[in-house]
Amino acid sequence: MQRITITIDDDLLATVDSMVEQRGYTSRSEALRDLVRESQTRAPATHPGDLCVATLTYVYDHATRDLARRITQAHHDRHDMSVANMRVHLDHDSLLESSVLRGRSQEVAAFADSVSSQRGVRFARLHMIPVSLERLRHHHGSAEDQHDHLHV
Repeated sequence: MQRITITIDDDLLATVDSMVEQRGYTSRSEALRDLVRESQTRAPATHPGDLCVATLTYVYDHATRDLARRITQAHHDRHDMSVANMRVHLDHDSLLESSVLRGRSQEVAAFADSVSSQRGVRFARLHMIPVSLERLRHHHGSAEDQHDHLHV
């Protein structure tokens, strides 16, 4: 077993201490180990090449130096994966952003990790839904208007 030192905001430490008391943990360390184990079980059970659609929701401090620009640039760099974004101002300092993504599960997860690990991102959650695509031919109204579409 390894001993590590972490830096944590006072409000998060209060949350950990509350969890220790409520669940009856013998220490903060055991509570944190349990949180990491829980995180592992939430990891999507997909293969690296599988396709998915996903939502990535995160809260960040817009005053963190250059963070908003870095997040925007990350989305521009992966425009093939980014479908849509919505940004909501929660208060003077905090923004909630929700992104709809699609692509290979491994690439979507890597993108989510690159955003959520930025300094100033306080909370992030990725929800991936595995999909398969098929090309189907159909029409919208008239038989002459037949064309192919990718369907999930």
